[in-house]
Amino acid sequence: MDLPVGRLTAYRVVPAGESKGTVLIVPGYTGSKEDWRTFMPLLRDAGWTAVAISRRGQADSAAPGSPSDYSLDDEAADVVRVAALLDDGAPVHLIGHSLGGVIARAAAIASPGSFRSVVQFCSGPYGWPYRKVTELTILHDTGGNLRQLFDATNPLWAGRPDEELPDDVRMVRDRFDATSPLSVVAGGHILEDHTDSSAELRATGLPVLVAHGEWDGAWPIPWQRQMAEDTGARYEVVPTSYHGPHVENPAATLALFDDFLSAH
Repeated sequence: MDLPVGRLTAYRVVPAGESKGTVLIVPGYTGSKEDWRTFMPLLRDAGWTAVAISRRGQADSAAPGSPSDYSLDDEAADVVRVAALLDDGAPVHLIGHSLGGVIARAAAIASPGSFRSVVQFCSGPYGWPYRKVTELTILHDTGGNLRQLFDATNPLWAGRPDEELPDDVRMVRDRFDATSPLSVVAGGHILEDHTDSSAELRATGLPVLVAHGEWDGAWPIPWQRQMAEDTGARYEVVPTSYHGPHVENPAATLALFDDFLSAH
């Protein structure tokens, strides 16, 4: 998809029969569209047209060269522009995972008419100082070397040749190599911002679902529950899952998403 920032890549699935609607998925911090590759066929089979993007600077999407190009406002504007390209410009459902939830919330606040509903998935109302200090320190000390960040966060696979890596792990390392360090640094700072825009999201009047894994440790669970109250959202916990219920418990995640999206 061609945007002012450049070309963003995406996965798209379309059901064989009539579509229930279109779902736009925004991935998290060091993620990409590939995080949703196994879940999207389930959405398709449930009757949904779905598009998962790789955000600016992620993997094979356009990566602008200035740190100022990765602000929360810029990321949110990309989501609004992508939404306008889908379903002939009609409002779409929006799912944001982790940092993607922060970006999705900002997009919904900026342009509520672009969306039918918002899912804050394993995301939180605000961040906290030094949350990403380890990642940011590694990038600072290595001059933005994401391979070093991969090795530090995946010690079991650090320094191994490609042929010794499982396919999924090799994909993640390849993604680190392809991702812009400016995107990771900027995302880290966004995740350290303590601004809470729950009231602004509630004021849009959009239906909101706040959902997370039973053992999600990325944001304090009481914060996520409070965010649901503050936004007037439906609140659900996906059992037997952590920070990626769409991978760890896809059946329960699909049932929840399908129920919420179908209601709106």
